[in-house]
Amino acid sequence: MNNINPGETWMNDLLSEKQKRFDKIKEGGGKKSIEKQRQKNKLTARERVDYLIDDDKPFIEIGAFAGYEMYDAQGGCPAGGTVAGIGYVSGRQCVIVANDQTVKAGAWFPITGKKNLRMQEIAMENHLPIIYLVDSAGVYLPMQDEIFPDKEHFGRVFRNNAQMSAIGITQIAAVLGACVAGGAYLPIMSDETLMVEGNGSIFLAGSYLVKAAIGEDIDVETLGGAETHNAISGIADYKCATEQACLDKIKTIISKLGRPAFAGFDRIEAIAPAKNTEDIYTIMHANNSKPYDVVDIIECIVDAGTFSQFKEAYGKTIVCGYARIDGWAVGIVANQRLIVKTGKGEMQMGGVIYNDSADKAARFILNCNQKKIPLVFMQDVTGFMVGSRSEHAGIIKDGAKLVNAVANSVVPKFTIITGNSYGAGNYAMCGKAYDPRFIYAWPGAKIAVMGGDQAAKTLLQIQVAGRDVSKDEQQQLLDDIKSRYDKQTTPYYAAARLWIDDIIDPADTRKLISEGIAAANHNPYIKEFKTGVFQV
Repeated sequence: MNNINPGETWMNDLLSEKQKRFDKIKEGGGKKSIEKQRQKNKLTARERVDYLIDDDKPFIEIGAFAGYEMYDAQGGCPAGGTVAGIGYVSGRQCVIVANDQTVKAGAWFPITGKKNLRMQEIAMENHLPIIYLVDSAGVYLPMQDEIFPDKEHFGRVFRNNAQMSAIGITQIAAVLGACVAGGAYLPIMSDETLMVEGNGSIFLAGSYLVKAAIGEDIDVETLGGAETHNAISGIADYKCATEQACLDKIKTIISKLGRPAFAGFDRIEAIAPAKNTEDIYTIMHANNSKPYDVVDIIECIVDAGTFSQFKEAYGKTIVCGYARIDGWAVGIVANQRLIVKTGKGEMQMGGVIYNDSADKAARFILNCNQKKIPLVFMQDVTGFMVGSRSEHAGIIKDGAKLVNAVANSVVPKFTIITGNSYGAGNYAMCGKAYDPRFIYAWPGAKIAVMGGDQAAKTLLQIQVAGRDVSKDEQQQLLDDIKSRYDKQTTPYYAAARLWIDDIIDPADTRKLISEGIAAANHNPYIKEFKTGVFQV
């Protein structure tokens, strides 16, 4: 008898494909570039991070797929040219950003800037110490107009350095290779700067540019090496003989940080989920093609016996409830994919937000803010209900109520895109634009303004309007449009542009939410909750 679950096979295939793509990304600029690092007695960015972090604690990589398939004409930019994430150093949760010198000498592409700003945002939102492992040639000049002058470009990094310092967030910079031009400000605007002898260098202009600008002949080490900046300029604070010694020094510095203040989110001893974590692979059907009960997914993530539904019999297409995840108290807002029946006996489609479910979810979000309970959103949403009945009942008004509650929520929000994330449903369920502390997607997720079939047919109607087009030509056009559109809805497309922080194994959902709340708990400041004008 064949007991293989098609959904499990589908998910395992997706995970296998994700791992294959990630393994390629981990090669950075390729084996030849890595060998050049070796010849200079330098570690790769991933080796530096591995050496720095505690072995017995998780490292949550952020932006591993940043830049994926975005810069083929330039030779690619794996992981956006940086390895970054949240890990533990000497027992302290820290943000770590490491330039990958094997990717275009660590130069900053537009996505590199976006990723670095995202990591600084994480440090600022959660009051986590941030460690920069610097080895970069600066801005990638052929694309300087897309990385240099705008508000969210390269210069914003140094503005953030200054603001983090004012907030009191620890910043440590280790210069392990080149640190040139505007990038030279980053380590100097950090609290402490370490340099490695022979490889680390800091200067506004390199020796070639100095020669061209003022005619001075000078070597790199004399111009801006570790000895120069430790003994002459006073720019650097520590000189280290090797990279390992430099990273060890960082561990020592972090080990002496004072204890942080905490927000006080409630946590008790954790209990394992009622369902096995691996069961999560079997709940969703292949290609997310059939209804399923989202409560089954929730029971794979939350501590056993802790999930308590709010207004269970009302607004059933959104499941709301209190629970614990790894001991942390949370409020969960999840799209229900089952076809449900209202108290009046009316049928409602799963994955769709109706008036009653929008109303319920908005009220639940208010409750969680009142109680200072972090919110977890689980998205598998096709949008809001349409048609005259919903419009006349005020679906826009009720949807606006939910969007208002999400937008003004002050407790930390965490979003997991498990399936569909379409249209205004993405917004109402705390998409990227609504400032979740962390946002992850499962490998089968789809993110777009609408589903591929609907979008392709709409676009086809626009293209053939007023033209005499045969059925065969229409089908070819439809296939081409759908293929192009479907590519744009994949989690890889989203992760490449940092619309999501990472594509994750569903079995890691519980761990990532727990680590996210642990990070958020480091920021003790929670604004007063206000919603402004509220549609009723």
